Amino acid sequence: MKARSALRAPPRRHWLVAAASLLLLPGVKAAGLPALPASRSLADELRVALRADKPLVVMVSLEGCAFCRAVRESHLVPMRGQEGLAVVQVDMRSRQLTRDFSGGQMTHDERVRAWNVKVAPTLLFIGRDGAEVAERLSGYSPDFYSFYLAERLAQARARLRA
Repeated sequence: MKARSALRAPPRRHWLVAAASLLLLPGVKAAGLPALPASRSLADELRVALRADKPLVVMVSLEGCAFCRAVRESHLVPMRGQEGLAVVQVDMRSRQLTRDFSGGQMTHDERVRAWNVKVAPTLLFIGRDGAEVAERLSGYSPDFYSFYLAERLAQARARLRA
């Protein structure tokens, strides 16, 4: 009997613990988990959004931020998939490079500081010439977030049509 039990697969809870610990490692993303594209060129990303008559939504995020994850997974990723929301992510403290609206190159962190963003998550709604076309949406409260996001998007879309 003992020899047979030694050949058994580990209990299911061991697999769950192993999978969960992978999610906690920085830079590791499990297949199928929602993600937003990291900005590589804000100018190009804005150009694509404007061609579709949409504002560019930029999510300022911070690695490991639970509120950022909630905004991404509960709001932005579904809207990107279902409505074609033009959205990219710029990360605080990240050294990844992106081109700004005038074509200059800077790190994500430098871009965040240039925007004077202090809170993660913060959503910016960008229109022509890289100008903000709606009030920023900073922080996260699950109670009214959908309402505030819809309100900002409507404001941004209206300003683009004007």
